[in-house]
Amino acid sequence: MSGTIEIPERSGTAFTLGPGDLLTVIDPRGEQVADLLAFDAGDIREAISSGRTLDYAERIYLTTGDKLYSNRSNVLLEIVEDSVGRHDFLLTPCSFATFDHFYPQLPRHRGCFGNLAAALAPYGIEPDAIPTAFNCFMNVPVDSETGRLRVLPPISRAGDSIVFRAARDLIVGLTACSAPDSNGGTFKPIHYRVDSPA
Repeated sequence: MSGTIEIPERSGTAFTLGPGDLLTVIDPRGEQVADLLAFDAGDIREAISSGRTLDYAERIYLTTGDKLYSNRSNVLLEIVEDSVGRHDFLLTPCSFATFDHFYPQLPRHRGCFGNLAAALAPYGIEPDAIPTAFNCFMNVPVDSETGRLRVLPPISRAGDSIVFRAARDLIVGLTACSAPDSNGGTFKPIHYRVDSPA
């Protein structure tokens, strides 16, 4: 069992998980998104897939009991606990281009995409290999008639968490998101913990 580790605001990290390891992602202050990526440690061409996962789940809001699949239709992670129940698996990690498009009045920031790229580089994962992330705590309602997306503040409160169980050896990227709208207009840290099976 590891202690709780803090990801400072607007930054990211990467680490490995073994089969059966539990990854707990915690929102310590509330209303803060964490972008999560997973790659097969034995073949980094196999990565978490929004399209495969949502196809098999037959819905866009995932929670306890749902599995996150790879681009090869293999289970990488399973959600085993979730105190929030609202996360996003539609929108890509924010980036310089995101800031240019949505926040032209603000200083440019490399965002979660840049933070993930930097954190995953030592594992041989290049920027073009970064897929859509599972955005823990991100609140993206979809209009049932028009399909229009909105990004609203997360409904997570201080101490809320989501727990994933690894199905195989994985390389994981995790951030404290950098986009203003995604986090209720403020930037806060994310905490995480890894617990290994006995």
